[in-house]
Amino acid sequence: MKLLHDALANHCFALDLKAQSLPDIFEQVVQHLVEKRLVAADSADDVQAALQARENHASTAIGHAVAVPHAYLEGIEQQIVFFARLKHPINLGAPDGIPTHFLFFLLGSPESAVEHLDTLSNVARLMSDDEFRYEAGIARSGDDLLVAFDHFLARTAPEPAAEKKPSAGLEYTGKFAGGLRQDVARRLPHYLSDIRDGLHAKCIGSTLFLFFACLAPAVTFGGVMATQTGGQIGAVEMIAASAFCGVLFAIFSGQPLVILGGTGPLLVFTAILYRLCTDMEVPFLAWYAWVGLWSAGFLLLLAATDASFLMRYFTRFTDEIFSALISIIFIYEAIKSLVNIFEDLDVKKHHDTALLTLLLALGTYYIAMNLSQFRRSSYLRPKIREFLADFGPAFALSAMTLVAVWLHEVDLDVLPAPDAFGPSIDRSWAVDLWAAPVWTRFAAAVPALFVTVLVFLDQNITARIVNSPDHKLHKGEAYHLDLGVVGILIAICSVFGLPWLVAATVRSLNHVRSLATLEEKVMPNGETREHIIHVRENRLTGLTIHLLVGASLLLLPYLKSIPMAVLYGLFLFMGVVSMSGNQFFERLSLWLRDPALYPVTHYIRRVPRRTIHLFTLLQAICLGILWFVKSSSIGILFPIFIALLVPVRLLANRFFASEHLAALDAEEEPGDEETHWAG
Repeated sequence: MKLLHDALANHCFALDLKAQSLPDIFEQVVQHLVEKRLVAADSADDVQAALQARENHASTAIGHAVAVPHAYLEGIEQQIVFFARLKHPINLGAPDGIPTHFLFFLLGSPESAVEHLDTLSNVARLMSDDEFRYEAGIARSGDDLLVAFDHFLARTAPEPAAEKKPSAGLEYTGKFAGGLRQDVARRLPHYLSDIRDGLHAKCIGSTLFLFFACLAPAVTFGGVMATQTGGQIGAVEMIAASAFCGVLFAIFSGQPLVILGGTGPLLVFTAILYRLCTDMEVPFLAWYAWVGLWSAGFLLLLAATDASFLMRYFTRFTDEIFSALISIIFIYEAIKSLVNIFEDLDVKKHHDTALLTLLLALGTYYIAMNLSQFRRSSYLRPKIREFLADFGPAFALSAMTLVAVWLHEVDLDVLPAPDAFGPSIDRSWAVDLWAAPVWTRFAAAVPALFVTVLVFLDQNITARIVNSPDHKLHKGEAYHLDLGVVGILIAICSVFGLPWLVAATVRSLNHVRSLATLEEKVMPNGETREHIIHVRENRLTGLTIHLLVGASLLLLPYLKSIPMAVLYGLFLFMGVVSMSGNQFFERLSLWLRDPALYPVTHYIRRVPRRTIHLFTLLQAICLGILWFVKSSSIGILFPIFIALLVPVRLLANRFFASEHLAALDAEEEPGDEETHWAG
């Protein structure tokens, strides 16, 4: 590694070479070497010919967007390393199918074969690091390259096994508000960079996509809640709460990539509270406010006592099941809504309405999905492909909305936005807390316990999924701080008769993915896999998304021009995309695959097939139980069943070998997952 570091420190590099072929690259690099007096001018042609001869024998592209051209000639006394980054990647036939963007040139004497192998090994190790490739790709100077190199050394420095700890954000300090103080200390130094990192074109695409992805569920959940609460909490309240809570969370939270929103379990719980109030003849909004205030107090107490450390007992096993459930809910609701259009045809809605609805939904999904994958297309330039991929969902929604406007002769369901801003019923915004009988103010603590458990698990599990090592986040976690912020927001919403919001899993995952730089790999069996190499962590996207949601309250009549069919397609896209990277779905697909063509993954190499299928079956059974509970009359117990996933996972230790569980339930994919076959 010292040789590579010294090469960068001595300015043995060239950034953004404008070359279209290998001979052109070799000519420019050799010219640089001559200018730096590393190669004699009269030897330049010989060096270039030797490099070309080696390339003619076999490609030196080793994968991970890197090639290592090399030549060993008499007269070169010391080993030379030169780094080059191309302005536009070219295809050199790498084993993983990724065009070559970086080149490490190795020159030396014929006797330096041992040193060559050592340097080649270090280059392969360096370039297999996703974060280094990202930082090297955006470096503007030698100092930036050295910083990226130092970051790589720090990330890969070996640590004694005794010093390895669980996530720093899930430590139990044993001090009152100790975890909160640590979260603030961990995230505060990154606050300014959270603003700067949001000033990027990728963030604009993320904002436009997530604006509709957050507004549509807000209106939908608000409409359903209005029917479940006798119109006392409706779409306006849900939109206002989404905007208000989203803005404050983006400013004060520790993990601003989390998106708050209404969720099915909280909707079910609110409906149950309304029925109880009706049966007991108690004012709903007043008792709802007291339940919310009790819940907020419990959540603040949990945040101050480091209760989120319990999440260390939740593993990938639990995260995958919970994430799969939320993804399936989005897909199911989108398909269910489309099917209902065909079943509920009346005088105004004919078959042309149903057919156009289906075409608009599938068109939105198709365009968004294909544009999101366009970054690895062979058409257009890289920056244009990246732009189209980032703005894909926004383009899809706009295009299909224009089609619907063009075909205005067909009657379509549109976004059911209210006509004006104001409470759903004739009341002031502030709830009269004293309208509730005295005994109900204290009795509210009982249902508040269920709300607390639900919010605690939903918030922390979503935060765990967002903070997954697979997402390559590096600014730190803040479980206790985020839980405290959510507790305060629930208290405020309760006082004003607004719905309670918590971390929304699918919207949060799509927020992360929309800000991610992705890399596609072609596996030996021809299968392509995308994985994240960097995420642009920032606060501006969350802030802007919810400011736009708030601004939509001023444009309510215009929102009615957006067909619901387009939003169904967006829901379908969000659900399918959020399934990507969920290892449970990958293992589930093995049930239908030819065992001889299984993908080359770490768990398939280390775990017997029967054990893999049994572990997947256990997760599938747990997922089925959660779905049944969510959809049944005992939906209020949903948070309890989520918590029970932890003892189920602990019980698995009795039936599965520890080394097999270590591979199947690993916190992240081992490093050899990517380097096992490449090169």
